[in-house]
Amino acid sequence: MWYFRTSILALDFVSQDEMLTPLGRLDKYAASENIFNRQMVARSLLDTLKEVSDDERDCIAVLERISRLADDSEPTVRAELMEQVPHIAMFCQENRPSIPYAFSKYLLPIVVRYLADQNNQVRKTSQAALLVLLEQELIERYDVETKVCPVLIDLTAPDSNDDVKTEAVAIMCKMASMVGKDITERLVLPRFCEMCCDCRMFHVRKVCAANFGDICSVVGQQATEEMLLPRFFQLCSDNVWGVRKACAECFMAVSCATSQEVRRTKLSTLFINLISDPSRWVRQAAFQSLGPFISTFANPSSSGQYFKEEDGKSPEDCGSAQEKSEQVRTTEDVTTEEEHNRTEDLSSHVDNDDFATKLENAMEDQNTVSNNSQRESDFQTESSFHCTLSSESCGEMADEDKRSSHCCTAGLREAGLNSQETSLSEQELYNSFHFWRTPLPEIDIDFELQQTSEIILDREIQELTMPVSPNIPMATRKELEEMIENLEPHIDDPDVKAQVEVLSAALRASSLDPQEETMASIGKETDSQTELTINEQQNFKPILGDIVPLIGDTENMDSTLHYIHNDSDLSTNSSFSPEEERKSKVQDVVPQALLDQYLSMTDPSRAQTVDTEIAKHCAYSLPGVALTLGRQNWHCLKDTYETLASDMQWKVRRTLAFSIHELAVILGDQLTAGDLVPVFNGFLKDLDEVRIGVLKHLHDFLKLLHLDKRREYLYQLQEFLVTDNSRNWRFRAELAEQLILLLDLYSARDIYDYLRPIAFSLCADKVSSVRWISYKLVSEMVKKLYMASTSTFVIDLMNELVEKFCRCRKWSGRQTFVFICQTISEDDCLPMDQFAVHLLPHLLHLASDRVPNVRVLLAKTLKQTLLEKEYFLNSANSHQEAVEQTIMALQMDDDSDVKYFASIHPASTKIADDAMSTASSTY
Repeated sequence: MWYFRTSILALDFVSQDEMLTPLGRLDKYAASENIFNRQMVARSLLDTLKEVSDDERDCIAVLERISRLADDSEPTVRAELMEQVPHIAMFCQENRPSIPYAFSKYLLPIVVRYLADQNNQVRKTSQAALLVLLEQELIERYDVETKVCPVLIDLTAPDSNDDVKTEAVAIMCKMASMVGKDITERLVLPRFCEMCCDCRMFHVRKVCAANFGDICSVVGQQATEEMLLPRFFQLCSDNVWGVRKACAECFMAVSCATSQEVRRTKLSTLFINLISDPSRWVRQAAFQSLGPFISTFANPSSSGQYFKEEDGKSPEDCGSAQEKSEQVRTTEDVTTEEEHNRTEDLSSHVDNDDFATKLENAMEDQNTVSNNSQRESDFQTESSFHCTLSSESCGEMADEDKRSSHCCTAGLREAGLNSQETSLSEQELYNSFHFWRTPLPEIDIDFELQQTSEIILDREIQELTMPVSPNIPMATRKELEEMIENLEPHIDDPDVKAQVEVLSAALRASSLDPQEETMASIGKETDSQTELTINEQQNFKPILGDIVPLIGDTENMDSTLHYIHNDSDLSTNSSFSPEEERKSKVQDVVPQALLDQYLSMTDPSRAQTVDTEIAKHCAYSLPGVALTLGRQNWHCLKDTYETLASDMQWKVRRTLAFSIHELAVILGDQLTAGDLVPVFNGFLKDLDEVRIGVLKHLHDFLKLLHLDKRREYLYQLQEFLVTDNSRNWRFRAELAEQLILLLDLYSARDIYDYLRPIAFSLCADKVSSVRWISYKLVSEMVKKLYMASTSTFVIDLMNELVEKFCRCRKWSGRQTFVFICQTISEDDCLPMDQFAVHLLPHLLHLASDRVPNVRVLLAKTLKQTLLEKEYFLNSANSHQEAVEQTIMALQMDDDSDVKYFASIHPASTKIADDAMSTASSTY
């Protein structure tokens, strides 16, 4: 009895609700003490609004109740309400004439207020809703300036809650691209710059660093260089590694928003510091961004690559990039010959004036680097959180260590340096330039050799000693000990360990007898025309020895230091001398230090000290780097590419396999044939995971080769039918797709001799998806051979189709023949008169096949495809009569499905449905 009573009460409850108006039901449940009822009200707000949308007053009443519901004390109700706000806003926008200003007056204040809600879930929901509303352009520009931005700026005030401040900064960064440059630059940018220097919360600085590139891309080049770059330098030297890592990850976006000069002079040096960072995670992120950063140096005139800057240029598509890269003239031989001649002239014909000029230029280059470092230090002082001296020095020393061939420069021992500055920053006080150099061998110079070079040494030494100042500040013993102590926590890193060893050597050298300083003073006081004795020259020899040349873009100073080649550390077992080997890596498109770091990504030690997948990142960005350098500088990347192509990790080789066709477009046919074809051949014999990359772009690569080279791969196409795993049917499906494209690259004879057997094999595949693509392949093959000058190939192909499939003992083979005929007819691959002569008689013969599946497909083909062709509709001929008689016979078939498809014309049943039906699928 109680069961029936409860049911009656429930029915009464439902009937009472049905009698209420939409507003009445809304008021009833909104006032309920049950939390779930109020949640239900929040979910049904949109439905309620739609019910009363015809009455403007009722719509306003619903919106007013939404405002009251927004004051609910239960966080789950507020979160549920905020999830519905974007949908309600879209409805209000669509019905704006009936409820004008509804969103701005009733809904937007709720969204903005919830941004500072105490509950985390409510805040997250409101943030997501705000971004959706901005993305859908549902918030007016005036409301963004007067209601949204002021609230976000208040939430990022110094006295704001830490979590709220961090979330507000993230929202400001994400909405920048939606509100445009004007609002961002006027309202968001000043507060963003302040947040970059937040001294208390590193989370805020980390959010700013992570979104720095987005802000730069919105405000444009001028604001980026004037206001944002100083903050970016601070963030890149932050003492929290997570902030520096975020800077490394967004470096490419920042670079795209700057000029080429700033990119080359400032950002490249800053990036080298990140690559040399003490933290492994920062170095890992920097190396991942290295390739994309190098790509920002691309010259649009030669690479076809453009950056989206203030002028609104859109990035070029792949086709345009390929066309422009094809127009690049191959000048490798010319460039190499010019560099070789230039180097020979410099090394064989260097007089005293040239030497002095080069030394002066080198010192100016070094001063430029020091000035940049000083500017970075100035930026760092504006924030209380900045990188310590040890990490900065570590970054600089690693920079000099890994820079195998950068700008030509020279260094002097500290006792012989001249400085016009009275005070130096900490970064300049200890500069790795003074210490990090190749150790010089101990060599006894013969007396006769000294006499021969006495005059030259005399003049060079005088030039060196003339500007020496006795009051040059040097790193004291105490400072060196502090630097070593700061580096010891990172001693596990091989790079840092090497730097500690250098500092230790400098520490030991500081305690030696200061004979060199005495000789420097003597050299300064004596007259410039006085000749030095042989003993004095011997004592002065170490000063000259400190001039260690680094390979420059166009100069080589080896002529001043012939004896350095005797150093065993510089010897090599290769057929090239170190100078020739380094010259082959020199270019002038990007800063050489960046390219050297990129080339070092294949070093096995990098996988241990940076990232186990660093080689994969190198392979991934290699086409972009090659496009930036241009085909004339391919010699810089050739060895690295070959190293990656033979890497033990199949993921690295797979990455290269997927991009080899793009690289071929960049390099052109000549370099492709010489350098990429051997790698391509190796990938063809690799694992299936690597081969699939080659297979997916097989047509794109082969079309770039000459015809004779292209024909060589006809013999290897058969090998794609064999896979490591026979169940890898997608591999064979991709092969069929590529063969369709390859039909345009080969002659009719090649198609018939080499591609036809593969196509027939794929038509008999166990998987229906592979067979279906193969039917398309065979039909396109028929079309291609028919259009050829020799018609015998297409006749032989159709005869083989009849013999191999129509007369096959297996019913699946006979069904395949029907499918092929249906595809040929639908795609008009063959004129109907030729089809009627060569294929139609054998097709109609299958009407008496003993397997119903074959007869069902035949009925579909005849009824839906052939009878719709004009050849069978408008002309009375024997073939038309034969088709009609066959259809009449199928209408009398014993199988109900055959009768059905032969009797009616289902409009929705097409060949694509047949391919996936149970009647045609066997896998």
